[in-house]
Formats: sequence, C-alpha cells, structure tokens
Amino acid sequence: MVSENNLDKFETLVAIIARLHGPGGCPWDREQTHESLREALLEECYEVLEALDERSSQSLAEELGDLLMQIVTHAQIAADSGEFQLADVIRKINRKLLYRHPHVFGSAKVKDAAEALVSWETLKKKEKGGNASLLANVPKKLPALSYSQEIQGRAARTGFDWEKIEGIIDKLAEEVGELKGADNQQEKEHEFGDLLFTLVNIARWLKIDSESALREANRRFYRRFSHMEEVCRQRGVSLADLSFDEQNELWEEAKKAVEGK
Repeated sequence: MVSENNLDKFETLVAIIARLHGPGGCPWDREQTHESLREALLEECYEVLEALDERSSQSLAEELGDLLMQIVTHAQIAADSGEFQLADVIRKINRKLLYRHPHVFGSAKVKDAAEALVSWETLKKKEKGGNASLLANVPKKLPALSYSQEIQGRAARTGFDWEKIEGIIDKLAEEVGELKGADNQQEKEHEFGDLLFTLVNIARWLKIDSESALREANRRFYRRFSHMEEVCRQRGVSLADLSFDEQNELWEEAKKAVEGK
C-alpha cells in the first residue's frame, strides 16, 4: 500500500510503476514500449545535466528521480514482456562493480585514480572478450563532443597521446590554416571536423568537459542575446534594424549587465 510513510522507499516507486502498467492502470503508460520512451529517456538525461550545470541541489534531486523513473519503467516493460526482471538489472550492475573494483573488494592494488581507471578499462575489455577495439563500446549515440572526448581519452590511456599540450596548440593553428585553404564544401566540412576534434583534445588536456563547456557558452549567449532584445523593446527599436557596430555595442552592454548570471 502506497502512503506518505513509505514514499522514500525504492520499493514504493517499483510498486507505483507496476500499478501504472498493470491491469486497470494508466492507459497511456500501458501503451508505452522501449522504443516509444527513447526520447523521454534522453530528455531526462539532459535535464539531469542541466541541473548539474545550474548547481541546483533541489533540481538535481528532482531530475534524478525522473531519470530513475525511466529506468524502473523500462525494467517494468521488460518484465511484462518476459525479457528480464528489475532484479536482473540490479544483479548485473552489482556484479560489474565488484568485478571492476578488485582494488576495493579484492587484493589488487592501485596507486591513484589514473591507475584505477586503467584497471577498469582493462577488466572491461576482458569482459568483452579481449579482441574488441578499446573504442568499440563507447556509445555512438553520445553527443559528438562527448563521443570525441571519450574516444580520445581511451586512446590516450594506451599512451597514444601528445607529450605536451603545446603540441596540440600547434596542431590547432595547423587545422585553422587547413580550414582557410579548403577549396570546396566537402573539404571545408572535413577540415572543420578536424578543427573541432583538436579543440576537444585541448579541452581533455585542460580537464574541461567539452560538452559542458559548450552548454555553458550557449547559456551565456542566450542570456546576453535575450538582454539585448529586452533593451531594444524598452528603447522602442528593432534589433534587426541596428547596424553591426550598434549591435556589437549592445552586446558589450549585455555582457556587463548579465555578467555572472
């Protein structure tokens, strides 16, 4: 029985989801499949990331709950169709965590976080049979910046990396030159991709998450541009009618007005 006294229990969430998808449950929930909920799952992941970007503990707690609901829902759909049970999901992740942390739950030793990560990847590759590429199990549906940073990081852990960041900075200048010299659209796209790839490599060296950095840059642009629009409304002018220099002046004004927001 669901009551105010057990709303903090994982079992209560499982029971609610089962009720929604069971006989006499919600007609909409009962129609959902793994495929129909794909976009919802992705959206919830991004909302968790947004809460992290905003550094809002209250929002993070709420969005993690929404993401957990998605996980339990997929497990319920699987159970209803005879694929697997929620217990299988939990058993698999518990077994994986125990196996990949022998330095915590076994007798293995690691000297630092970097060595622990190498151990994790080694054991992960062993699980997959040992012959697959180190990059093979990086989800290809990841946003391109995240995917790029992940495959570069995995390659670097084998020693395939620049010795110093200065080498990548020089590579960046080289890629800019190649982009400038591109003769056609296909070459431009190719060189622009290489330029982005190099920028992600620089972010990795600086221990910056490129996806988060770009999201934050987008947020800054949104705030500043919205401020420009509001100022134009207050002054009774059209942003589109301003000259390029006037727009830039307004942009600098907006930067000062929303700095730190």
